[in-house]
Amino acid sequence: MRTTLTIEEDVAVRLDKALATRETSLKALINDALRRGLDDMERPAEPRVAYVLSTVDLGECLVPSIDSVAEALTHGEGEAFR
Repeated sequence: MRTTLTIEEDVAVRLDKALATRETSLKALINDALRRGLDDMERPAEPRVAYVLSTVDLGECLVPSIDSVAEALTHGEGEAFR
């Protein structure tokens, strides 16, 4: 099958580097890359392992209210923060 491809710049750079290290044609390189990519796309995704977070009791809140930044700073640093 013949077709025209528009290759993006970053892909073109990678193709140029690959061509420089292999003794093959652009056609063969692109066909090989497409085969590998399609094989990878057709392969079922590996099941993900659930990540479990353990809980930690941090104790009682030391700041009476976090609704007021000034009140939280006063509690943490005293009146000197002003």
